Amino acid sequence: MTREEFEKLIEEEFPNAVPEKYRGLIENVAFLVEDGSTDDLLGLYQGIPATARGDWYGMGATLPDTITLYQKPIEKCAKEDRTSVAQVIRETIWHEVAHHFGFDEDQVERREDERNGNMAP
Repeated sequence: MTREEFEKLIEEEFPNAVPEKYRGLIENVAFLVEDGSTDDLLGLYQGIPATARGDWYGMGATLPDTITLYQKPIEKCAKEDRTSVAQVIRETIWHEVAHHFGFDEDQVERREDERNGNMAP
């Protein structure tokens, strides 16, 4: 899949990944695409979570947070099928946006289990 096709899938899947009521709450976040990570991550959120931003946030020059999606690991996870790639992108966006909203890895995993109907007994 070309980078352009991959980026188009990100645009298409963003509304499917993030419910409309939360989209307007995402501020100062840039989405990036890179080939891969050293440890086969699908995505990475870097920045100051919305829950940790105080009144001082945005005063002066404030670089955007970043959500990076790693194309090669996502394609590998999806076995390069376009429909599966779209699904993995959607899930990765959701996961990283949850970090932007202040969820730690355990909380994100619990929410993913709830979304997928995999509730622990």
